[in-house]
Amino acid sequence: MRLRTITMAAACVLAAGLAKPAAAQDYPNQSIKMIISFGAGGGSDIVGRIIAQRMQEKLGQPVVVENRPGAGGLLGNEAVASAPKDGYTLGVQTAGQIITPVMTKVVRFQPVDSFEWIGEIAVAGLLVVVRPDYPYKDIKSLVAAAKAEPGKIVFGSPGFGATQHLAAELFKQVAGVNMLHVPYRTTPEATTALLSKNTDVLFDTVTALLGQVQSGQLRALAVTSKDRDPAAPDVPTVVESGVVPNYDVTTWYGLYGPKGMPKPVVAKLNKVLNEILAEPETKSRLTKTGVIVKGSTPEAWAEFVAAEYKKWSAVREKAGLEQR
Repeated sequence: MRLRTITMAAACVLAAGLAKPAAAQDYPNQSIKMIISFGAGGGSDIVGRIIAQRMQEKLGQPVVVENRPGAGGLLGNEAVASAPKDGYTLGVQTAGQIITPVMTKVVRFQPVDSFEWIGEIAVAGLLVVVRPDYPYKDIKSLVAAAKAEPGKIVFGSPGFGATQHLAAELFKQVAGVNMLHVPYRTTPEATTALLSKNTDVLFDTVTALLGQVQSGQLRALAVTSKDRDPAAPDVPTVVESGVVPNYDVTTWYGLYGPKGMPKPVVAKLNKVLNEILAEPETKSRLTKTGVIVKGSTPEAWAEFVAAEYKKWSAVREKAGLEQR
């Protein structure tokens, strides 16, 4: 009897050991939830829905997008961090969702260590724009004016601690200038303030501003990424000005899930994501939204996110911005 009990126990252990690879191999066998931490129609929502549609088609299971806006992306991050670690709750992570924890005193998750980083999707620079009648025609003349009269030039943003705000703070630090910040609640409000001459400069996403630049309502001085944006190839980079070295700011998007997901599931999702990003039609759809399609390994994506968190923490501290 004792031998039989030991044999049965050993069989159970063996079965348990074999269950995990089988489960990963069969994944997915039910619908997947993809959490978007911002409202419908924004950059992360547009990018996320393009990816979700193709994932659904390739994986053979529904991929249901769920918008969880609020607190600058914190609510969505909390939902992903606390989800079951089975691969059936994923999310689209953005630069803003890393910056918000940098600017927030109380966060109920670890910004980097609470997640599995599945793979990078795309990046996009910001545009530095002014009114068409603004006297400074490029970054070099803008920096010269800011140095001549510290604090006179006013830049707006869609909120204290937003990616756009910290992009301008880093610009100030690298260029060695002082500009006054006025926060608004949204990008449209910040854009209206610029057109109304309440502010002088605005840093915001290519997706949000490209239409107004193309129509002539706004004039783009530069793009903040190290490379020119394919959606605005005639707009030079900030670095090309020659007066703001080593300046590289992008907003970015990637796929992530709760920490502790089975590694084979992470590997499968990464493989599928990279296959999707390599498709000419999908790449074209994403590029038209103003992003540069990327793709990565989980390891490279995790390193990138950790570096971004460290980078923006240093910018906040140097700028003397208090957490809220």
